[in-house]
Amino acid sequence: MALLGGRLPAALSTFLMVAHALQAQAPVMDEYQVKALFLFNFAKFVEWPPHAFRGAHAPFKICVLGDNPFGQALADAVQGKTVSGRGFVVEEISKAPQAPGCHIVFSNSFEGNRKSMLVELNRNGALTVGEGVAFIKDGGIISFKLVDSRVRFEIDAAAAAQAHLKISSKLLRLAENARNQP
Repeated sequence: MALLGGRLPAALSTFLMVAHALQAQAPVMDEYQVKALFLFNFAKFVEWPPHAFRGAHAPFKICVLGDNPFGQALADAVQGKTVSGRGFVVEEISKAPQAPGCHIVFSNSFEGNRKSMLVELNRNGALTVGEGVAFIKDGGIISFKLVDSRVRFEIDAAAAAQAHLKISSKLLRLAENARNQP
């Protein structure tokens, strides 16, 4: 009985204080660190046609078009990782004509006619990823959005099919909204 009255509550109290301190020290991922991890994971659940790569082990090329909100987070998210035997290259580009060869193109800042730019990127077989409701309406394939401070995404499967990309049913099920499912 003395154990319950003395040492056990003190030990439990100490454990709770240490757990709380560790939790407070755990790094909190910001929005773009989470989005960077999503971009890496999209490569696992999207199938590109064989001609999209220069060779059997050519890397996935993730391009950030325009402003780079990721900082170093995107390069860190893919560093040393592979999907289907392919590594990753991250490249910043300033204009859509620089995108041929990019497998995933992320942009949240388009200059000019976004609709025609997205059509062109999709025609080149790029998985176009952006932000906001209008991104999908303008022809983008995947759009990030925040719901209750959590990163979610929508997919337009018809736009992916036009880009000759096959999106896994697993990824479609994870989407907040999967439009035009085949």
